[in-house]
Amino acid sequence: MVGSNRRWAREKQFLRAYRFIAGVDEVGRGALAGPVVAAAVILPADFDHPELADSKCLTPEKREKLYEIITREAISWAVARIESEIIDEIGILKASLHAMAEALKELKPQPQLALIDGRFTTPWVGLQKAIIDGDALCRSIAAASIVAKVTRDAIMAEAARKFPQYAFEKHKGYATKQHLEALKTYGPCPLHRRSFRPVSETERPEEVGALRRGSFRLVFSP
Repeated sequence: MVGSNRRWAREKQFLRAYRFIAGVDEVGRGALAGPVVAAAVILPADFDHPELADSKCLTPEKREKLYEIITREAISWAVARIESEIIDEIGILKASLHAMAEALKELKPQPQLALIDGRFTTPWVGLQKAIIDGDALCRSIAAASIVAKVTRDAIMAEAARKFPQYAFEKHKGYATKQHLEALKTYGPCPLHRRSFRPVSETERPEEVGALRRGSFRLVFSP
């Protein structure tokens, strides 16, 4: 699982100058329900795995396998989640960036450089660089995408046990036909993001303000 791989040349240029580089990614930004989850991962300099890739390109089975390897062999890793209520209050972009920053704060040692998937940097105070399509170009971002995805999928599987009518275990809160039909039938539950139009359009007037979720919540992993 160690070795060199030309796929990750974008990250290797930074390894010449920095020892502790964190990859950061989030999952759940486009979902209608559930938290946005971010992960930050610092990998050993020689870490690689032939199946390591952006989590969206992997089967659930491969993600689970790589999650175990990454969390076992990483120098440091952490996850953070921000719930739907806060997403509704501050917007999904700010929520996503804040979750990334909170995951970064929990890393020990603190990274010398953070590589952020996407167009934007985070509120974290350290040196960071935004990289578009970073999960396909940087191994640490790919690793973070896997950790975040497996973590969020587990959260939504647990949510499905509490709210079985929405089948969260199947679509993980995204806007599938099955999910939208359940919203029309049952209306939103406390996990839904009421600022998202497909949810607000199905909210009954008597429910507005009645279902309040827990406030800002973070879950970190060592």
